[in-house]
Amino acid sequence: MKTLNKTSVLLVEDNLDLRNSIGENLRSVGYKVYAAKKSIEGIDLFKKFDIDVCVLDVEITGMDGFALAAQIRILNPDMPIIFLVSKGLFLNLLKDFDYGVDDYLTKPFSNEELLLRIKAVMHRVEKNDPFSYTLGNEKINIGRFIFDAKNMLLVLDGKEQPLTRKEAALLKVLYDNKNDLVTRKKVLKMIWGNSDYFIGRSMDVFIARLRKYLKADPNVKILTVHGVGFRLVITEPVSVLDE
Repeated sequence: MKTLNKTSVLLVEDNLDLRNSIGENLRSVGYKVYAAKKSIEGIDLFKKFDIDVCVLDVEITGMDGFALAAQIRILNPDMPIIFLVSKGLFLNLLKDFDYGVDDYLTKPFSNEELLLRIKAVMHRVEKNDPFSYTLGNEKINIGRFIFDAKNMLLVLDGKEQPLTRKEAALLKVLYDNKNDLVTRKKVLKMIWGNSDYFIGRSMDVFIARLRKYLKADPNVKILTVHGVGFRLVITEPVSVLDE
């Protein structure tokens, strides 16, 4: 677990006063802060330094915060991201979100509230390790797939599909409850530590990814019970006997 003074924050905010205020507040309690005005500068800092959590303004001039998050997710799919969103645009922005946000704050917010959100996100990252859902070195059969949870791999006919931390954790939770309904709230609490609606949109992104990986076997499906949760359904292939 990282100590506070070794935790690095990437802050991308185009409002100079707000950027300085947030940066000074975070540094005052021991965070290392790398601050940028534009997304392109933020990407450069992300590549150059060892970042632990990103705080991104959505309404950045040029490449917006969502596009920046997409670039960060390519470089590190599990990077914790907190969005800063103007209250008036919040509902409109929801429909465009598909980048796996960990948390968000609507403006205006207090520095103390941001500190609490960062601490909570970092705590969830450290606590909710997908390895806690595995059984030693066990490899699990899911239809034609072999799910190597410890190494976060989904294998089909020798071809390996690497999984992110959250993808592996989510698949393990669904497998442990295979053929049974698992509520959205339960999954969110177990993996994200938060059942907020906006965070729930993040989970839907990971569900979509798992469906894409599993579609090679028609006997393995993740079904959605609208507004309630999910079921991982594994059926045995039907054998056709010659007469």
